[in-house]
Amino acid sequence: MTSAVSVLNPGSNSNWLASTISAIQSSANQAGIMGALASAGSNDGSIGSFLGQSSSAANNFATISQQNVSNASAFYAQLAAQNQQQQQQDQLAKVAGQLSDAQNMVQPKNVLDPTIFLPDGTTIDTNSNIMTRPDGTQYDVTTGAKYVDPTDLIQMANGSYLNTSTGILTLSDGTQIDTVTGLKVSTTA
Repeated sequence: MTSAVSVLNPGSNSNWLASTISAIQSSANQAGIMGALASAGSNDGSIGSFLGQSSSAANNFATISQQNVSNASAFYAQLAAQNQQQQQQDQLAKVAGQLSDAQNMVQPKNVLDPTIFLPDGTTIDTNSNIMTRPDGTQYDVTTGAKYVDPTDLIQMANGSYLNTSTGILTLSDGTQIDTVTGLKVSTTA
């Protein structure tokens, strides 16, 4: 079904009938080298035969020349297309390199000190954005939420998690249980 569709498609194969007829006519009238070889032995010595052979030889040489020109032009067109494609690839690589260089030129820098010390003993790590209070409680300064090191957490399938550094199990509803004593941890103080 697809072969019938591709034959009847008026897209890229729109000239298939003309090329088929041309190929049939070309095979009926041998030309070029094959035509010259086929007519080489058909000489009966008459002037008509000589003129016929001369005409046939001229046609054969014309066909050879035409095929050479066609083949050369197709070859040079292919070379030109390959050169154009290579130039486009080179230009694209050059532009990509320039873009990368421009992006690498301006790098955001942290102009703050790596650690800021506050008068009450609190420290702020400006590289990781973690504020540590004197009692050891840590907060994420970008969100304001308590910070828990992800390596200290064990995630449960139901949404609960266990903080291994404090031994506190936080249930999915927010209830916190001390795993050592088994008692609920008061969240209001």
